[in-house]
Amino acid sequence: MSQLLAEDEAELQSLLKQFLRSINDRISGAPSTECAEEILLHLEETDKNFHNYEFVKYLRQYLESTLGTVVEEETKNLTRGDGQHAVGSGHDTLIHAVTQSTRDSAEYQQMMQTLKNTMIIVVESLVNKFEEDQMRKEEMHREKQHSQANSQYTDNCSDSDSSFNQSYGFIRQEQLQALAEQLDSSRPKEVRWEALQALCCANPSDVLSCESWGSLRRNLSAALTDPDLSDNVLQFFAKSFSSSPLNLTREIYTSLAKSVESSFVSQKLSFPTGSAAIDINRPEISRLLKQIRLMNDFQKEVTNFWIRHPEKYMEEVIESTLYLLSFHYEHGSASAGTEKALEPIHLLALLDIKATWFKKWMHGCYSRTVVLRLLERKHKSLIVAALQQCIHYSESCEHFTNETTDPQSAEPQSTDSVQRSVYTGNELEYAFFVHSLCVLGKLLIYTNGRKLFPIRVRKRKDPVSLTDLVVILIKIMYQHPKPPHSDSSYTDSLSPSCLAMEVLWMLCERTECAAECLYQTPVIETLLAPVIALLDGQQAKLKSPAAALTLIADVLARIANTDRGLSLFLYEKNLVLAHSERTFPAHVIVQFTLRLLEKELSSLSESDGSLTSCGAFIFVCRQMYNTCEGLQVLRPYGLHKAVAAAWKKTSSLSERVSTPVPGATAGTSTRELQNMLIWEETLLDSLLNFAATPKGLLLLQQTGAINECVSYMFSRFTKKLQVSRCEKFGYGVMVTQVAATAPGVAALHKSGFVQALVVELWSVLECGSEDVGVVRPKPTPMDPLDRSCLKSFLSFVNLLSSSQSVWELLGGQPLANKSEYTLREMPTSVPDLIDRLIAVNSDAKIHSLFHYEQSHTFGLRLLSVVCCNLDSFLLLESQYNICSLLLKSQRENVTELDSDDGELIIDNLSVERNHVLVRVSLVGGPSERKLPPRALQEGEEPYPWPMFSSYPLPHCYTLDSPKILHNSQDLEISTFLPLSKDLKNEECCMESCRRQYCKAMTSKPNILTGKVLADLLEKVAAHLSNSPTECFFASAQCKEEKVKSAVLSSVEQLGINTCLRYGSSLKLLTEDAVDDLTLLLKHVKIFLSTQRVKPASQLTTQRGGYPGHDWLASTVFLIMAGDMNRSLGFLLNLSSQLTSAFIWPARIHASVHFPVEVAESGIPPVYWCTAHYVEMLLKAEVPLVHSAFRMSGFTPSQMCLHWLTQCFWNYLDWTEICHYLSTCVVMGPDYQVYLCVSIFKHLQPDILQRTQSQELQVFLKEDPIQGFKVGDYLVFMEELERGYRHIVLTDMKTVSNPVE
Repeated sequence: MSQLLAEDEAELQSLLKQFLRSINDRISGAPSTECAEEILLHLEETDKNFHNYEFVKYLRQYLESTLGTVVEEETKNLTRGDGQHAVGSGHDTLIHAVTQSTRDSAEYQQMMQTLKNTMIIVVESLVNKFEEDQMRKEEMHREKQHSQANSQYTDNCSDSDSSFNQSYGFIRQEQLQALAEQLDSSRPKEVRWEALQALCCANPSDVLSCESWGSLRRNLSAALTDPDLSDNVLQFFAKSFSSSPLNLTREIYTSLAKSVESSFVSQKLSFPTGSAAIDINRPEISRLLKQIRLMNDFQKEVTNFWIRHPEKYMEEVIESTLYLLSFHYEHGSASAGTEKALEPIHLLALLDIKATWFKKWMHGCYSRTVVLRLLERKHKSLIVAALQQCIHYSESCEHFTNETTDPQSAEPQSTDSVQRSVYTGNELEYAFFVHSLCVLGKLLIYTNGRKLFPIRVRKRKDPVSLTDLVVILIKIMYQHPKPPHSDSSYTDSLSPSCLAMEVLWMLCERTECAAECLYQTPVIETLLAPVIALLDGQQAKLKSPAAALTLIADVLARIANTDRGLSLFLYEKNLVLAHSERTFPAHVIVQFTLRLLEKELSSLSESDGSLTSCGAFIFVCRQMYNTCEGLQVLRPYGLHKAVAAAWKKTSSLSERVSTPVPGATAGTSTRELQNMLIWEETLLDSLLNFAATPKGLLLLQQTGAINECVSYMFSRFTKKLQVSRCEKFGYGVMVTQVAATAPGVAALHKSGFVQALVVELWSVLECGSEDVGVVRPKPTPMDPLDRSCLKSFLSFVNLLSSSQSVWELLGGQPLANKSEYTLREMPTSVPDLIDRLIAVNSDAKIHSLFHYEQSHTFGLRLLSVVCCNLDSFLLLESQYNICSLLLKSQRENVTELDSDDGELIIDNLSVERNHVLVRVSLVGGPSERKLPPRALQEGEEPYPWPMFSSYPLPHCYTLDSPKILHNSQDLEISTFLPLSKDLKNEECCMESCRRQYCKAMTSKPNILTGKVLADLLEKVAAHLSNSPTECFFASAQCKEEKVKSAVLSSVEQLGINTCLRYGSSLKLLTEDAVDDLTLLLKHVKIFLSTQRVKPASQLTTQRGGYPGHDWLASTVFLIMAGDMNRSLGFLLNLSSQLTSAFIWPARIHASVHFPVEVAESGIPPVYWCTAHYVEMLLKAEVPLVHSAFRMSGFTPSQMCLHWLTQCFWNYLDWTEICHYLSTCVVMGPDYQVYLCVSIFKHLQPDILQRTQSQELQVFLKEDPIQGFKVGDYLVFMEELERGYRHIVLTDMKTVSNPVE
C-alpha cells in the first residue's frame, strides 16, 4: 500500500476534517500561529484521546501495512546472532536499532514522500472548500439581510452557533483601527456589516485589548440598534463573554444593558391583556429577546469567576442589571385596560422564569451583600413591582375562582414543551408572577432581605409586611392546589401551589425565617381557617378541598417538626373559634384528624384524595406525638386508638378484596387493593411512631399492633429507608426505645430483627470482606475492639441494655455447648452468640473461630457492658455460671499448665477477663471500688494489677468506704424527726419536714446517714401511711403462715450474696445477716404475690413473679443495718404510698392496681412515666444532652430504667443512694424525675465528649457517676418542681389508669 488511490485521498480528507473539528477548541484558543503549531506537535502528550481519533488510527494502519515487513526483517537480522529479546536494556537497544534501520530504508523514504504529496493535495482541497463555503455564506447572508426575512429568534441566536464555526483569525492593530473607523454610524451599512464580519472572525482577546477598543465599543453599541447589524454584534459579544476577563466583559455587559433600555424607551412596546396573543417573532421583540437572552446567560455564568476580580466590577454589572429591570413606564391612556406596557422584566421572565440568575447572585455572600445594598438604597422599586405582581395574581385568582380557565392554565414554558412563539397576555403576566415569586422567595431567606419589609405598594392603605406576604402565598395555594403525586413531588413545577409551597418549605427549613414569617398568629389562622370551617360544619372556600388540605398539612408538619413550631402548636392560644373562644392549634389539628379518620366530614369522605389528606394530617399529629411534650397534649384524644381501629379495619378489608381473574376487568380491584395497601402502611407507620417516646410505646402496646409495627419497621430498616421526610436520623433511636421493654424486644425477635443483627455481627467479625478484591493488605487492628465492629457492638449494647430484654431473650435458654462446630455454622440468636463468643470453654469453640482473640475480646467486652445491669448479670450467672467459666479460663492461661507454679499470662484476653471478674464480683460506687484498666502501661511492670483464678478477690480492688455516722446530736435534725400525732394539719407537718430536710441536705448532708436516716425514713413512711390523703394504695397485710413455705429463686439467692458482700464492705452487716435478709425477701415475695394479677401473657418476664432481684428491699435492709423487722415495717408502710410505684419496681410488677392489659404489658411505670418525663425535661432544661442522645441512637429512658431498677448500685456511693431514696420518700415521687435530670446535667460535659467518640453507651453503662451529690443539686430540683410538678406529679397520680 505504498501508493494512495483517489478513494484513499477522499477518505483521508474526511478523516482530517473530522480530526480538526475534534481539536478545534485547542487550536482556536492559541494566541498565535506559532502557538497553534506547538500545540499540534505535542498533541500526543497532552490529549488523552489522541490514539482514539480515526485519523490517527488510519495513519497507524497505513504505517503497519507499508513498513510491517521491513520491521520484521530487520528484527530477525538483528536478533539472529545474540537472541536479545527479553525485556530490559537489551530490549531497548534492539528497538532503537530496528527503528534506525527502518528509517534508513528505501521503503520508508518512498512512504514519506507519498504521504507528504497526498497530504498536500488533501489540505489544499480542504482550504479551497473552506474559502468557497465562506464566500457562499457571505453571499447568502447578504441576500438574507436584503430580503427582510424573519426567522425564529433562536435559529440564529448570537450564542447558538456550533463551536466549529467559531474559528478565529489573527488580526493586527492597524486592521482593528480600520475596523473601528468602518463601524462608525456615518459609514454605509454594507461597510459596517463587512467590518462586523471581520471582527467576528478575529480573536476577542485581541480586539478587547487593542488601543481603539473605546471607539469600537461605542460603535458596536450603536450598531445594536440597527436591525440588520444587531445579530453580528451579539455574535461578537457572545464570543467575548466566553473568552475574556470580567474587567473587559463588564463594559460589554453594561453597554448591552443600556442599549436594551434605550430600545424600550424609544419603542414603547406593549402587549394585550387577557387571552389576546402577542407574537415574540416580531422583529423588534425578537431582537430584544436575543439581547436579553445573552445578558441572562452572562448573568448565570458570571458568578463562577467574579469573586476573583475587584468588587467594583461586580457592582457595576449588578447595578446595570437592577437599573434595567427597574425600568417602568406608563402606557398611553388611550389603550389603558386593553394593553399593558412590555418591560424588560417580562422578556427576562420568559427566558428565565424561575429567576435562576437571581438565585445564583444571592447564593454567595460576596455578591448577595451588594445586591441587597443596591436594592435597599436605589432599586427598591424592583421588589415593589414583584410584590405588586404577586398581590395582583392573588386578587385575580379570587375574582376568577369560578372560571373554567385560570390565569395559569397555559403556562409559558415547561421542560418538555415544544418551542413556542405566541403567548397570551395572561401567560406573559403569569411568567412575570412566577419570576417575581421566585425573587421574593429568595429574598425572604436572608436577614437583610427580610429587612426590606414592610413595603408600601399601590392600592393598599397599609404597607405589606412579611406576614402579609406569607398569607398571600397561602391564599394562592388554596385557590389552585395541584394534588401531590408519588413522594409528594409535583409533576408541574410551575403550578401556583407548587411555587408557593417551595417558598413555604424554604421558610420552614430556616429557624430565623420561620420565626419571622411563619410563627405568627395571622399565618396560623390562615392555614387552619379551612380546617376550623370544616369542623364547624361550614363549607370551606377551597377549589379542591382534599388537595388543598394535603398541602396545608404538609406545611403544618414542617412547622411542627421544629422546636419553636411545636411549642407554638402546643402552648399558644392563637386560634379564634366560634363564640370568640381561643384555643391551641394542636387541639384543632387532632380533632380534625379524628374526624377524618372516622369519616365524619361529608364534604371529604367521598373524595378521591380523602385518604391522602387524612394521612397528611395524621403525619402532622405524628410530628407532635413523637415528642414527649406533644404526646402529653394529644394523649387525652385517644388518637392511637383511632389509628389502630382504622388500621384493623383496612387490614381486614384488604384481605377481602378479590384477586383479579384472567379475562375479567381487574383494573378497579387492583387499584383498590393497591390504595388499601398504601393506606394500611401509612397507618402502621403512624402507629409505629408512637414508640418514639416511653409512654407512647405503652400506648402502642395497648393497641395490640406492636408486632406488626415492629415488623414494618424492620422491613424499612433493612432497606435503609428514612423514618420520614422530616426526620434527621434513622430508626436507631426507635429501635433502642422498643428494645428497652419486654414486649418490644419480643416483637423485635419475632420480626427477625435480632437474628439479622446476629448474622450481621458474625459477618463483620468472622467473615470480613474476603470476597472483595484486595488492593492492599488489611491493617492489623491496634484497638481491642476493631472499628469495623463498633456499629454492631453498639447495636447489641442498645438491644441488651435493659434487664427486661435480656430476660426475654435469654430466660430459660440453654447454651448449645456442642462437641463440634463447622466453620460455616453461623449463630442466629443471642444464646448462640454467647455460646460462640463469650462461653468459649472448649477447643471446638476456639477452633471454630477464624479470629479467636478478636472475636472472644468482642464477646468479653459485650459481657462487661451487659453485666453492668445487675439483674442481667444474675440471670447469666444463674443460667451459665459465667464467673466459673472466666475463672477456669484464667487458670488455663498460665505459662506452665501442668504445674502449680505457672504464672498467669498477661494478654488481651486475660486482661479483659480480669476486668469482667472484678466488675461482677464487687459492688460499689466511684469511691468504693477500683476497677482495673484494660490498657497496659509503659515501664517494667506493664500490668501492676493482680490477676486471680479463684476467689476471694485481691484486697486492692476494694477501697475504704467513708465512715457512716449512725448517731447525730444536731438540733436541727431533731426538730423534724419526731412527727407528732397530735398535729391536725398533716400537710403543714409534711411541709415543715420537707423544709428542714432540704435545709439539712444543702448544708450538712453527711449527717443524714446511718441511724438518723433510718429513723427519718421509718417515721415519714409511717406518718404518710396513716394519712388518708397520702395513702394511695390500700394498706398491706403480711401473712406469716406462708413465709416458711416460700422459695427464693437462684437469681434471688445470688442477689442476696451480692447484697451481703456490699453490706460487709460498708460495715453495715454482720456475717449472720444472711438469714434475716432471706427472711425479709420471703416476706416481701409472699406479700407482693397477693398484689399481682394471674399471668396470662406469653412474655418470659411475666411468668413466675418479678424477673430479677428486689434491689429496693436490699437497700432498705442495709439502711436499717440488717434489722429485718424495721425493714419489713418500712416496706409495708411504703407500699401504700404513690412513691412505691416508682422507686420499688418489684412492688408494682404486674400489679392488681393496674388495668389487666397494663399489668400484663410487661412495661413498668418507671419506664412509661418516670423515664418519659426525664426525656421531656431534658429537652427543655438540658437540650445539648437530649441532642447528644438522639445523635448516638441511645435513649435517656434506657439509662434511667437501668439506674432506677437497681437503685443506683454501682453508680453512686452508698450515701448518695440513701439520699436518693430519702429524697423520693420525703419530697415526693416526682423528685425521682428531677434527680435523673440533675444527673444528666451533671454529666453533660462527659456526655458531649463521649458522643463525639461514639462511646456514650459504654461510658454511661460502665463508668460510675463521678462527683454527683444529691445535696448539691437539690436547689435545681426544687426549681424543676416549681416548673413541672403540676404536670409530672399529676400524671404520676394516674398510674392506676395510665392509658385513659
